[in-house]
Amino acid sequence: MEERPETELISIPATPRASTPEILTPSGQRSPRAMAREAALGTGTAKSWTPTSFISPRFLSPIGTPMKRVLVNMKGYLEEVGHLTKLNPQDAWLPITESRNGNAHYAAFHNLNAGVGFQALLLPVAFSFLGWSWGIIALTIAYFWQLYTLRILVQLHEAVPGKRYNRYVELAQAAFGERLGVWLALFPTVYLSAGTATALILVGGETMKLFFQIVCGPHCSSNPLTSVEWYLVFTSLCIVLSQLPNLNSIAGLSLVGAVTAITYSTMVWVLSVSQQRPPTLSYEPISMPTSTASVFTVLNALGIVAFAFRGHNLVLEIQATMPSTFKKPAHVPMWRGAKVAYVFIAMCVFPVAIGGYWAYGNLMPSGGILNALFGFHSRDIPRGLLAVTFLLVVFNCLSSFQIYSMPVFDSFEAGYTGRTNRPCPIWVRSGFRVFYGFISLFIGVALPFLSSLAGLLGGLTLPVTFAYPCFMWALIKKPVKYSFDWYLSWVLGWLGIAFSLAFSIGGIWSMVNSGLKLKFFKPPS
Repeated sequence: MEERPETELISIPATPRASTPEILTPSGQRSPRAMAREAALGTGTAKSWTPTSFISPRFLSPIGTPMKRVLVNMKGYLEEVGHLTKLNPQDAWLPITESRNGNAHYAAFHNLNAGVGFQALLLPVAFSFLGWSWGIIALTIAYFWQLYTLRILVQLHEAVPGKRYNRYVELAQAAFGERLGVWLALFPTVYLSAGTATALILVGGETMKLFFQIVCGPHCSSNPLTSVEWYLVFTSLCIVLSQLPNLNSIAGLSLVGAVTAITYSTMVWVLSVSQQRPPTLSYEPISMPTSTASVFTVLNALGIVAFAFRGHNLVLEIQATMPSTFKKPAHVPMWRGAKVAYVFIAMCVFPVAIGGYWAYGNLMPSGGILNALFGFHSRDIPRGLLAVTFLLVVFNCLSSFQIYSMPVFDSFEAGYTGRTNRPCPIWVRSGFRVFYGFISLFIGVALPFLSSLAGLLGGLTLPVTFAYPCFMWALIKKPVKYSFDWYLSWVLGWLGIAFSLAFSIGGIWSMVNSGLKLKFFKPPS
């Protein structure tokens, strides 16, 4: 049985021997094929009729120029409306696909907001265990690898004529099968979204606390808010902003997140390299007491590098917010916006990693370059400039929370609309988002070490970015066996799975042995 179509316009090539495409009407009834004419001709392959077949050059030749121009324009219009994809009425009720007026600018904002954030500030920590050579090599390979898989996902969004894969799990089901696709893709994508949202609450709350201490200085009250209370303040702000209904409606927040990420990333590494380096600094990788410990810490460091490039779980969702027609498919503006975004991402992550390691070397604290800047230079940098840097981090965390939570909101509302067969009321939608915000807060308070698990998060969710897209390309596009494309897809896919297992083990070991905890420096007395 065929899947129920969606309401989008796509191209179905009209060849002389092709039959008229099946169209599913809003009522769910299928239009009959043009079989009568084939039967009358006595052949099973009669020439089909299309909406523009009567507007041929022979028909237009005796008509004057003005009338001819009108009919040519009409032909272009009919070519677009004559190619219908499949309808899925539920998509019009869900946050990801509720609005289809996205463009290349929105794609750039969303990709940049999802691709740069607090995880980039941890890259110098990875360098302190990898050293100069292996740190730069790992970061470069990871950047171009994820750029390749990003291109794959953009192309696979409309890989099957008449179908748009609007969500990562939908594409996984198409490639791996209905059940296996859910098992393989649902856990890492939900874990990445929920884990990132929880980490953002912890990082945002701690940064708000430090911002308040910097601004208030010695005039702070004797009973300041605790860390948990700052987490609650930050979560409340996130819940208020999460009431925006769909992915397109948060484009302004994504713009704020993109601008603040670029600004504070640049400020952090520029301020770090402009200050005098600590006298005991060394660029030798941090040595561990045993060879086993050294191996696990290196694996965890590579997991931090992988986590710096999370965000592919949102690529299909971002592309789903764009209209797609025969002449203007959605992958064109999506790829244009993604290219711009990833140029800026490179301009953020490489200077932060290299500049941060140059400034602090193996003295880099486990919380990353922001902690190092506050711990080593809080007395050397003007208090106002330091406060602005921390405030930009807070704004970025608030914006990133929205885009990473949107797939979870979409899942909640998909379950509701699937059971009730009607749109989600505003009060139910708000209830879902309040519930999700406080659940994330509860997890963060109960397990405060989650914000330090960059290596473990990177390892567990690495297949979403580095492995699954390669397998999907091989299974859906089916390149020629033993060709270069075939080898590239399968080799990169299995390498990604192997790295995922290794990095996850390294992350678990580091957590158990109290390594790489994301704790902020206390202000110097």
